[in-house]
Amino acid sequence: MSDSPSVPLPYRLIATDLDGTLLRGDHTVSRRTRAALAAATTAGAAHIVVTGRTVPVARGILDDLDYQGLAVCGQGAQVYHAGEHRLLTSVTLDRQLGALALEKIESEIGPLFLAVARDGLDGKVLFGPGYRVHPAERAARSLEDRADLWSAPVSKVYIQHARLGDDELAEAARTAAGGLVGVTVAGEGLVELLPLGLTKATGLSLAARRLGLTAEDTIAFGDMPNDIAMLRWAAHGVAMAGAHDELKAVADEVTASNEEDGIALVLERLFSPAP
Repeated sequence: MSDSPSVPLPYRLIATDLDGTLLRGDHTVSRRTRAALAAATTAGAAHIVVTGRTVPVARGILDDLDYQGLAVCGQGAQVYHAGEHRLLTSVTLDRQLGALALEKIESEIGPLFLAVARDGLDGKVLFGPGYRVHPAERAARSLEDRADLWSAPVSKVYIQHARLGDDELAEAARTAAGGLVGVTVAGEGLVELLPLGLTKATGLSLAARRLGLTAEDTIAFGDMPNDIAMLRWAAHGVAMAGAHDELKAVADEVTASNEEDGIALVLERLFSPAP
């Protein structure tokens, strides 16, 4: 008797953001979500982590999760092989354009508090006076001289403002300098300036191509505006229950929160064998 034909996979690539999506608040992945991802990958799907964190900031978490595959880091700027601890591709922000963008933004809304993420496997986050360091940036170093922020290649610039909230600041930055840099909101207190045109979708498409996969093969999960391009790129985009309203507006569906196994609920529905 011949073997029964295999059932086609609903999606061959699962792309997940980290913070607020795959990770719970304590930076762990639930047993149920681990099991759902394992079942999907055993069936033949690939899993790629896609995070706004740069490689040096993401690496410890990926190691703790024993993640061995490709990871897209730095809002799409870096493709990283977690199992080999190897940076495969990296895009940096043109420092002259970055400085000009900051000049234009500050001319419209006043002084900004700044930090930069240095490029490379060991690139540090450096922050200037007044910048409130995000908990994810525990290894950040302070700099007193603003000019030193630009002394080496950078992946992105973080901006904060004394009065404006994240969404207001991002909109003001786009209005003032949107022709020079990309602007995204990655989380609370994380408004970022990126190389123009760079998004998570950019990096994910490169990583997918290495696996012989495309957007049509992909289901993507996220929670913040920096995930919008990725969810639009994928064949099916899923927003978490606690996602930003801008992301929910472009998602194909909304699942439960990262604390309530939202990824697992979707994957179990799609990849569980029919009775």
